[in-house]
Amino acid sequence: MKLEALEVLKKRRAIRAYKPEQITDKELDAVLEAGTFAPTGAGTQGVQIVAVQSPENVAAVEALNAKVLNNPAAHPYYGAPTILLVFETEACVTHELDGAAVCTNLLNAAYAAGLGSCWIHRCKQMFELPEGKALLKKWGLSDKLVGVASIALGYAACDLPQPKPRKADYIVKV
Repeated sequence: MKLEALEVLKKRRAIRAYKPEQITDKELDAVLEAGTFAPTGAGTQGVQIVAVQSPENVAAVEALNAKVLNNPAAHPYYGAPTILLVFETEACVTHELDGAAVCTNLLNAAYAAGLGSCWIHRCKQMFELPEGKALLKKWGLSDKLVGVASIALGYAACDLPQPKPRKADYIVKV
């Protein structure tokens, strides 16, 4: 294994505070490209990634996630200027697994690009709501998309958290 890849895997951490400054197109494109190279069941590439960057759409997605949390005052994306939404499509044969693989690639690529990121849940519930379906329609997307996860993305406004020690029985060799 190349040491650079291992270092990315070991050092990437969830970031929960972001600068308001928007990331560059070059950074966003590099992260998104990495997501498209994640493994998918039967090679279907049945996942769709939506990059949300306009302040209006970021606010709408955040409000939707806060609604699912049942806390309208919540800021579940921690002020990130970009939100990546990962959906499974009708072509997806291994559903959440494919989406999870894509999310993992996105998170690791974000760290490698010098960005902060955080995996955020409740995407499935968000886009089952009428407001979620309306956003999909507004964006010209199929209302049959099923949310897998979302990712807060931006420049960290905090120090990189230190990793917790790995548990002793994480790995068993037999």
